[in-house]
Amino acid sequence: MITTHATTATPQILVVEDEPGIATILNAYLERDGLRTVMAHDGPEAVMAFRQHHPDLVLLDIHLPTMDGIDVLRTIRDHGQTPVIIVTAMADDVDKLVALRLGADDYVVKPFNPAEVVARVRAVLRRTQAKPLPVATPIRIGALEIDAEAHSAVLYDADGRAQPLSLTLTEFRLLALLASQPRRCFSRMHLIEHCLPESDALERVIDSHLSKLRRKLQLAGQENLIDTVRGIGYRLWREG
Repeated sequence: MITTHATTATPQILVVEDEPGIATILNAYLERDGLRTVMAHDGPEAVMAFRQHHPDLVLLDIHLPTMDGIDVLRTIRDHGQTPVIIVTAMADDVDKLVALRLGADDYVVKPFNPAEVVARVRAVLRRTQAKPLPVATPIRIGALEIDAEAHSAVLYDADGRAQPLSLTLTEFRLLALLASQPRRCFSRMHLIEHCLPESDALERVIDSHLSKLRRKLQLAGQENLIDTVRGIGYRLWREG
């Protein structure tokens, strides 16, 4: 049976879970955080609820009676890009990888902390519901030019010749984000959500990426571009 809870707040989360105790706990934590919930307890109910309610996000257990979560995920992906967080057991690495390849946006491992599940739901919603940015002109900081649309960063020498910077995808995302708002301080979690959206990395992992980015800029002769720590925040700024 499909159960719907709350009627006023947004967004709406479809919780697909066949264990009543876990379903009740998830529902309680999500509603306490101001989210609407729709509950389904097996695969066919999940598909019906998805088609009927058009939820903003699906919290989907992999192991379901009648129709498993992988097949539910395939059905959801056949109808669009509604964000999906899968719930899986500790040993189900194969199912987790299959789900991610099919387009799951994140995963949660049982046993889990319900508060962490809500935080992950909120993080995925922020990423997927963010308004698209307008087409941006390249950012110029001294001899460095960053083109977010072309995913390129180049340095210009005294004669105006361009030398591409060799950056990983994460390093480029960090550079583009920091340079786009040079006076802003960013938390590590904000940087992870915007620059490593496909990762479940711990917050401290971002320090390593920032350190490598700084070294590459310094080796390229851009010692005037440095990142500075403000509490747990970061920003890229230009000495001057």
